[in-house]
Parts: sequence; structure tokens; C-alpha cells
Amino acid sequence: MDRAEQFPIGAEVTVDELTETPYEVLDRLRLHEPVSFLPALNAWWITRRDLALEAMTNAETFTVDDDRFTTARILGTSMLNLDGPEHVRHRSAFVAPFRPKFVREVLEAQITTAATRLWNETVSGSGEIRTGIAGPLAVETILDLMGLDDVDSTEVLSWYSAFGEAITSLTVGAAVPPEIDSTLARLKSYVETAMSIDDAGVITDLVTNGVLRRDEIPAAVAVVLFGAIETSEAMTTNAFWHLLTHPESWHRLRSDRSLIPHAINESLRLEPAATWVDRYTTTNVELGSVMIPSGELVSISLLGANRDPDAFDNPGAFDIDRPNLAQHVTFVKGPHACLGLHVARAETQAAIEAALTWEAETGQAIALEHERAQSPHGLIFRRPEHLHITSGERRGY
Repeated sequence: MDRAEQFPIGAEVTVDELTETPYEVLDRLRLHEPVSFLPALNAWWITRRDLALEAMTNAETFTVDDDRFTTARILGTSMLNLDGPEHVRHRSAFVAPFRPKFVREVLEAQITTAATRLWNETVSGSGEIRTGIAGPLAVETILDLMGLDDVDSTEVLSWYSAFGEAITSLTVGAAVPPEIDSTLARLKSYVETAMSIDDAGVITDLVTNGVLRRDEIPAAVAVVLFGAIETSEAMTTNAFWHLLTHPESWHRLRSDRSLIPHAINESLRLEPAATWVDRYTTTNVELGSVMIPSGELVSISLLGANRDPDAFDNPGAFDIDRPNLAQHVTFVKGPHACLGLHVARAETQAAIEAALTWEAETGQAIALEHERAQSPHGLIFRRPEHLHITSGERRGY
């Protein structure tokens, strides 16, 4: 029996479905083929939460250390595509500034100040969340932390949008735009310049602590920037999307800001910024009663796992009172758990706080501009392309 006969649902899945409206097809896969083969992506797919956890936490069998790993083909070798001692070495070089204590004691005040300024500029200007606050906040935070203060944030956003598109192109077997090489070279030249400066934040620390070789630093920084920008931008945009399309939840946050972390977690569960992560089998392995051969690409659907009804009641609903909403797998589990999750949470929290404070101080309320409202979209990286808002006098609150 060939794979199409063995996995008929997976055989019919299209890239367009996964890009536009993936929820129903992921539900069908999880129910009938929780480990399936998708010819459209030439990959095995895992959509059940328990099986996703098994694959994410077993780096010996499900590795990222493979020449086919798409992000590494674009950005270069880093912690993202290394396992074992080399992964530990690369990751350890960046751990200190992403620890919760450092974020809380050093970064949060800076992030709050930036979020307030960006929010005020956004609501009086474009009124567009993604390009007005979510993207710029992510860029400003990580550039300052890395020590790349002189780099234009708008240019950096355009780079990482291009990198995300290139990774998606590789995934579906399309050609990567040739200008990606020059874009990456430009980014790395900024990093190399910062490496010669004595007070260039994390980059200076990388040079002086010697954990990474000098020739490893540019690619390592490029990958950290990618994670800190592309996914954090989407995380904040998606949080506003969920809250403003569920105004009753937004109303509750106005009177009880302790609910903000709950809302962020529920948004993360429903719409991960990165919808899946890739691994490669190092041996023949049985997963969910399916035998996957050695050397195969296995994609772990975070979006599918986060909507598993065996883990979450009414999984398609946005419910900030959900008792186990923190059990999502959006930040990945195991050795490749997201390094910057505490910074990302702080950014989204600050952006929401800034919006609520503006409402309280002005007596106005924000809402989606429904004529231009867009839902989250994307094959790998999902977010609304644009999220326009309006404001008006608050009534009935």
C-alpha cells in the first residue's frame, strides 16, 4: 500500500488549505490520521498533542540537525538547527539576557515606554496594529538588546518579512528570491560592525565571552533576531485580533488587567505565530502506530496540537477563563523551547496595557475597523496582514 492509500486525508491536503483555513483539515487529520503523510509538503504531519510532545522532547530520534532544515538554509547554522552539545553551546551564549529576572528587572520598563509611545503614534496615525506597534516594538526591543541601535527598524522589518517569505518558498518547493543573499549579507555586515564596538550589548558579550567563534556570531544573531521579530510581531498582532473580535473579553480587561496574561496565553494557543516546527528522523521510529522511516521530514503541527479536544474543551473557542490555557505548545517543548518567550510576553503585555491606558485616559474605546479587518493568514507564520482599528467615545462601560 502506498502512502496516498494509507493516508487518504493527508493525500488530499493542499497548501492553500493550510494557508487560508487550516482548522478543519487539521481536525480531520487529528481524528483519523494523527500521524499522516502530506504529499503537498512531502512531509509527515503530527497533529495530536501527546504525539507532538513525544516528538518535540525526543531530540535523539527527531532532530533538527539536517542539511535540509529550511531556516538554516536561509539564515545559516545556529542553535535552531543543532542538537546535542553544539546546540547547548550555541544556546548558552544567549541565555542570560532572556532569563525572566533580566526581562523583569531590565527590559520591562524599556518595553513599556516604547509600547506607550508607539501606541500613541499608532492611534493618532495609521491606526494599524501590526505595522504601527507590534512590528516596531519587537524590532526596537531586540535591536537595543543586541546592540544594533543604529540600524533602521523599518529596514529590519522588511528583511525579516523577506526571510519569512523565503522560508515559506523553500517549504513548498518554490525558488527563493535571489536578493535574499544580499539582504542577509547586509544584516551580517551590521552585526560584524557591532562586533568591533565595546558597548554593543549582547553582541559585545558574544565577542568577549568566547562561547561562539567570531565567524559563528553573525548567523547566530540573525536567527535570534528572526525569532524575536517575526514571531513576536505576529504574537502581539494575533492577541489584538482575538481580543477585538471578542469585545466582551476586551471589556473585561479594562476593569481587570490581571486577565491580560490569560488572554495572551489563549491567543497563543488558538493561533501560534509559527504554526509548525520541523524535525528529521534519525532512525526508523513508530509514532502513533505509524512507522516513519529514518531520514524523513516530520512536521509537528503546533496549531493542530493546541486545538486537540482531548487536551482542551471546546478548543476552537477563545476563552480567557480556560483552566489549562497555559498548556499550549506554541513556544515548543524540549531542548528547542523558545529562548525569547519571556521577552515576547512582555512585549505583548505592554502593547495591550498601552492600549487600555490610552482608553482610560482619553475616555475613548478602540475597535476593529471591520471594513478592513483581516483574519490570521499564512502557511508557516500566521497573523493578520493588517489590523486596522478605529476609536470613538466609550459608552455603556
